[in-house]
Amino acid sequence: MTHIDNLPPLLRVQNLGCAYGARTVVREISFDLWPGEVLAVVGESGSGKSTLLNAVAARHTPSTGQVAFALKDGDLQDIYAMTEAQRRMLARTDWGFVHQNAADGLRMNVSAGANVAERLMALGQRHYGNLRAQATDWLERVEISPSRIDDRPDTFSGGMRQRLQIARNLITQPRLVFMDEPTSGLDVSVQARLLDMLRMLTRQMGLAAIIVTHDLAVARLLAQRMLVMQGGVAVETGLTDQVLDDPQHPYTQLLVSSVLQP
Repeated sequence: MTHIDNLPPLLRVQNLGCAYGARTVVREISFDLWPGEVLAVVGESGSGKSTLLNAVAARHTPSTGQVAFALKDGDLQDIYAMTEAQRRMLARTDWGFVHQNAADGLRMNVSAGANVAERLMALGQRHYGNLRAQATDWLERVEISPSRIDDRPDTFSGGMRQRLQIARNLITQPRLVFMDEPTSGLDVSVQARLLDMLRMLTRQMGLAAIIVTHDLAVARLLAQRMLVMQGGVAVETGLTDQVLDDPQHPYTQLLVSSVLQP
């Protein structure tokens, strides 16, 4: 991923820290994310990667630091200086959030079509025919048969629910998507299908994304750049292939070697 130096990043995170009482979970994380770039945040369970994601996505207020996002005019604006209404609008339009458990990101008691179209309705679209047509298009794009448009997510398999959640997030053409372990808990063959679809969609749409994962194979497939966390600290960052093929920090070396062991 290349960028033009005189253009601002899409997202700028500076000295971000998160604490629960006396316990610091994330400590002084800084990075820039550029339009169309995918960043993988990797580390073992408890490393702070999901806490970092939630703080950057305005789901958990950080203790220190700043998160700035480039608005449509290019100006970087501190998201925590916005009003709650402004952040909600950002989450409905320019951002998406894909949960590890698809049920957390879906309304399980309404149809698949209503789930996908809901973000459009939140932006004021009301024409039933147009909403249904756009929902149908997105179901097809995530490889769900349009014949399932009136079925509820609780009748879907785990992989289908995750694809439905992705359609729900991408229908508003966001510029940035947050993903928290999107393939966790799925069968290997289902994971592979989902990853291929995610890679295709991020490239087609020019999406920027931050993906939290413990799976280095997921990071290599989807992300141009990687940030490795241990104990709430970013111990290594760089181009994904570079970090995985020539890890510099002992913790990263341990992560990579554990994957390579038979």
